[in-house]
Amino acid sequence: MTTRLLLAPAVAMLAFGSSAIAQAPAQPKPVQRADFIRTLDGRFNAIDANHDGRISKEEMAAEQQRQLQQAKTKIAQQLQAKFKQLDTNKDGQLSVQEFMAATPAIRTTESPEQMIARVDANKDGKVSADEFRAPELAKFNRVDANHDGVVTPDEIRRAAGGK
Repeated sequence: MTTRLLLAPAVAMLAFGSSAIAQAPAQPKPVQRADFIRTLDGRFNAIDANHDGRISKEEMAAEQQRQLQQAKTKIAQQLQAKFKQLDTNKDGQLSVQEFMAATPAIRTTESPEQMIARVDANKDGKVSADEFRAPELAKFNRVDANHDGVVTPDEIRRAAGGK
């Protein structure tokens, strides 16, 4: 018996992951200040339902609900489209095989030769224990601000740019 999967959160991940990869970001275009203000005013007027020149808490809540509903509708449409794409036998269900066929290939970014070359300090084609440790110890030493041989959470935060 083939295990069948219903629309699942994992499909959502596939739908968003695929669309993010497939769509190249649009190039930004220059925006005139007057056009920007017109857009802002249009958004304000759309939210200000009673047209009193102010946005109340209730009007903001209604706008928030409208935006949430639009987002839910868009997500549902994307999921339905992705489901149809994955459902290769068009039976309205995803088999494990159909679902797994959509998994992206996993590849390394470096060949073994490139990895060795990156840490092989003496260029003998092999990595000694010292060569293996050196890059990571250098990182440790950079984070260990007071050089006491202990990296504290505070030092990690500071090294990461936190306060």
